[in-house]
Amino acid sequence: MNICVVGAGVVGLTTGLELQREMRNANVTILSDRFEQDTCSDVAAGLFRPGTSFSGPTEEITRKWISDAYSHWDELRRTEHSARAGVCQMSGYIFSSRDPAIVRNHYIEKVLPVYRAATEQELTICPGEWKYGSFFTTILAECRLFQPWATERFLDNGGQIVTVALNNLQELRGKYDVVVNCTGLGAKRLCNDHKLVPIRGQVIKVRASWVKTAFYADFDTYVIPGFEGVTLGGCRNFDSYNTDVSRHDSAAIRERCESLLPSLKGAPVLRESVGLRPHRDPVRVELELLPTANGSVRVVHNYGHGGYGVTTAPGTAKHAVKLVKEALQTNSKL
Repeated sequence: MNICVVGAGVVGLTTGLELQREMRNANVTILSDRFEQDTCSDVAAGLFRPGTSFSGPTEEITRKWISDAYSHWDELRRTEHSARAGVCQMSGYIFSSRDPAIVRNHYIEKVLPVYRAATEQELTICPGEWKYGSFFTTILAECRLFQPWATERFLDNGGQIVTVALNNLQELRGKYDVVVNCTGLGAKRLCNDHKLVPIRGQVIKVRASWVKTAFYADFDTYVIPGFEGVTLGGCRNFDSYNTDVSRHDSAAIRERCESLLPSLKGAPVLRESVGLRPHRDPVRVELELLPTANGSVRVVHNYGHGGYGVTTAPGTAKHAVKLVKEALQTNSKL
């Protein structure tokens, strides 16, 4: 059985590994023209915290993706691979002076081991007139470490990785039994999907080893420590294709983050990065039979995670692999 995954970001890699785990006799190949530091995943801070607007086809499926993903990351955190894979436990606060709904999250309040209201004393940890707050304990998966580790594991398991730029998915007909499409924003062109929209994000990575806790605040402000520096963010520019670092965004990010955590003033910059989040509502995880002149190609789509690819990739990968199995069973009955 020959299965191919198109795309080598966090969604493609987790899907490739899940296929190997669930379908041990299959030959799994990953095709991509961008890897590791050239992917959008590399820009992400990687804290497990799906947005409340994140959406699969149904509420039930969305919740399953999220709980499956958390279980996966938490299991990896407990293994001897955790440090090399860039996975650890982390706690954080979210503060708002605007609206109590901002500090709540109906998806993860019952999934995470801790998600509670901040105390009056905790609301004074950071400067500002914070009226509402939550404290939570979650998982961090840092892609700059996770993606090379996952790639190595995929190859050790007998997988193949091929560098190729595709014009369309139909050109894979006859080469693979099933194609899994994990191309993120690339699916806009490959699938002519007009529902897919880039949401531009920019972050600054600084050296600030004393920061051990994550902080979120109003106006898309966040400070997230990781294995290799602290991520300061952020911004969300809807339908923006600009991948250049903006000095105006940098200045605004630093100002907001340093107001939230004054100890960050003067922290040396390691790098600044821009990523285009592949946003789609709903996230597309479904089977499609793509017609070609010589028959059809079975494609399982798994893309459109927006800013929550790292968070939810293992959950949608599990769903995608289930659809791959169903596609193959349907074929065997024909």
